[in-house]
Amino acid sequence: MQTPSAPVTVGAIVPDFEMETYEPTHGDFGKVSLADIKKAGKWTILVFYPADFTFVCPTELADLADQQEKLADLGAHVIAVSTDTKFAHMVWRNTEGLLKNVKYTLAADPTGTVSRLFGVYDAATGLALRGTFIVNPEGKLVTSEVNFYNVGRDAGELVRKMEANVHLMANPSEACPAKWTPGAKTLKPGKDIVGNVASVLSK
Repeated sequence: MQTPSAPVTVGAIVPDFEMETYEPTHGDFGKVSLADIKKAGKWTILVFYPADFTFVCPTELADLADQQEKLADLGAHVIAVSTDTKFAHMVWRNTEGLLKNVKYTLAADPTGTVSRLFGVYDAATGLALRGTFIVNPEGKLVTSEVNFYNVGRDAGELVRKMEANVHLMANPSEACPAKWTPGAKTLKPGKDIVGNVASVLSK
């Protein structure tokens, strides 16, 4: 895959990519491609992190592991990505106690190709920033979040964003307000609610 001149942006179709992986569920190496995930009709969640054998990273991946079943139930294929090799992923996953429940794909991006595609590659360090991206089953990038090295993420909020995106794909005429969760009221954009959102939400 050739890296485009500019990173993919929200609302755009993500070019196909492929990465080598370590798959904790069967303790072996493999490959993951966006094309295959789309063919299976699944969502793609990419969670970039700086490096194996570091400090904040295992806390994030452990938190993500706590939510992996919910994300799978929502139809998502979760992929954690760093610029480490698949071999480093294997050893880290199997030695760091915080990662004992990690069952999702650990992908290797040692050349930074996919990290560049999503705009999280830091050329000064050769590492990826903490980027989280949701790609819908049609290949469109619908969510993008990037943190610097020293701020960890909350996988519970990732679940909420996935729930909202799944609902909106099934109900494209609606919009989800702040802090929306399944079962809560949505909005139907139109002239009748302009300047009147408070009233609509209170009904």
